[in-house]
Amino acid sequence: MMVAGLALVCVFGVVALAQAQQSRCADCHFSRPDAPAQDHLSDWDSSAHGRNNVGCERCHGGDATTFEELPAHRNILHSTNPASPVNRQNLPRTCGVCHAGPFTAFQESQHFALLGKGDTRVPVCTTCHGDVGFNRPSAKALETQCARCHGPRGVAPRTERAEAARTIYEALRESRELLKATRPLINRVSDKPRRAELDEAYQQAEVPLIQATQAGHRFVYDMLKERLTVARQRIEALFAEIANPEPRATTR
Repeated sequence: MMVAGLALVCVFGVVALAQAQQSRCADCHFSRPDAPAQDHLSDWDSSAHGRNNVGCERCHGGDATTFEELPAHRNILHSTNPASPVNRQNLPRTCGVCHAGPFTAFQESQHFALLGKGDTRVPVCTTCHGDVGFNRPSAKALETQCARCHGPRGVAPRTERAEAARTIYEALRESRELLKATRPLINRVSDKPRRAELDEAYQQAEVPLIQATQAGHRFVYDMLKERLTVARQRIEALFAEIANPEPRATTR
């Protein structure tokens, strides 16, 4: 009986924790079909932010500890207000509170410099990732976004940039998938020293992919290509090692 009681306590504790982690802002807005921006709310619910209980207040402000309408919305500013954390000019810094790596890289880009000068055409975080970080855009979607300024009818120089972006991001996605495919193969290796070596090789292949992504946030595609080339070489070497392991030297 004592064990059963403890089990029930644990279950209710987990449920209570899960309920405590839910966003009261979202709960209230979901319960009201007349609440504004229902599509925005649904996208949040399906996003990594929603899955990880990153509530509305983290970006919009307000008080998520109450269901009372006035205090819950206190100090929330419309996105058109220059002081709003979700105003287009402020979005990179707002996202950068949690996503420091991409924000640091974006600060080194020409786009960030133009944004600081008030250019409303340059991309910000939501341009590619959606209003709530809902998606990682496809290479085709990126080409479309880039072409708005860098296409044949765009206002920015280097009209080849849009097509080049699509090509390089298709290659980056393929490399990520190839590396991902090695993980179950590595997990099947029973020899612990060899598996440790393969884990290390996996991490070494992953590093240039991360660096390539950072270069993408800087919009420096030459660096992205160089890092991607290194990643592909390491991934191919990893596949070769998995398929044809070198015999280990034995001591007598």
